[in-house]
Amino acid sequence: MQKRSRRAFIGSTGKAAVAAGLVTFADTNTTPMSLTGKFIHHVYFWLKNKDSKEDQQQLVEGLKKLSAAKTIREFHIGQPADTNRDVIDRSYSISWCLVFDNAADQASYQVDPIHLKFVEECSALWTKVVVYDSVSI
Repeated sequence: MQKRSRRAFIGSTGKAAVAAGLVTFADTNTTPMSLTGKFIHHVYFWLKNKDSKEDQQQLVEGLKKLSAAKTIREFHIGQPADTNRDVIDRSYSISWCLVFDNAADQASYQVDPIHLKFVEECSALWTKVVVYDSVSI
């Protein structure tokens, strides 16, 4: 049996651990996320009471319930980031970004009872809604 110094042992096991971690990382991320062919539906809400944490929370809770609509593949609920450039509009209160498999799924979502209930329960909270829909080119 070859005698190795503690430093050599730590160095070789550390390298092995890093290599194993990279291999594991590579194995679990073999499929990159792609939005090609997906229908993106991005909704921006302006709250009537923009400084009301209660109204903001009520809208966010409504969106979380709405995320149960069966045709939604992915969703993101956000607020304006703390970025300031001339091209950035930070005037909205909450954003709701949805990914659908296709335009038909998005159209189905529009008449889904969960969506209709959300509009009924939460529409009094906002003064303005702007929607941007996009598809791959």
